[in-house]
Amino acid sequence: MSVVFKSEVRLLCSSTQTTGKLKLSREPNVMYVGRKPPMDYVLGILTSFSGSNAKEVTLKARGQSITTAVDAVEITRHRFMKDLSIGKITIGTEEMPPREGESRPRNVSTIEITLTKETKPNEEAKATQEAQAAKEKASSSQM
Repeated sequence: MSVVFKSEVRLLCSSTQTTGKLKLSREPNVMYVGRKPPMDYVLGILTSFSGSNAKEVTLKARGQSITTAVDAVEITRHRFMKDLSIGKITIGTEEMPPREGESRPRNVSTIEITLTKETKPNEEAKATQEAQAAKEKASSSQM
């Protein structure tokens, strides 16, 4: 199985990140893991779940950044958000062009970890009731 990453991932995972901020992808709730410490990604995960009422966040990493991604996921799950579960893990290999002086392309391992926030039954029922009330209010205001 092969996972294809966009060319911008190469930029995000490179050592040229010096701004001190996490770069956001164009895809919603997707984080590219690079060379920053795991706690930076933990903060990004927590922000993604709390800010936009997201139910899923995906971390993408390759090469040596895979360990950082796994650390960030485990720290988040065990210390900060006990209701997170791992929805899906996808692993693969990406073929990279040869470096200077090399003649063959090289293979780099990739991983995608999807975290899912488990909703409690009371929260889910409350959200359903709120949605129904909003629909009823919208339909009554149109009449």
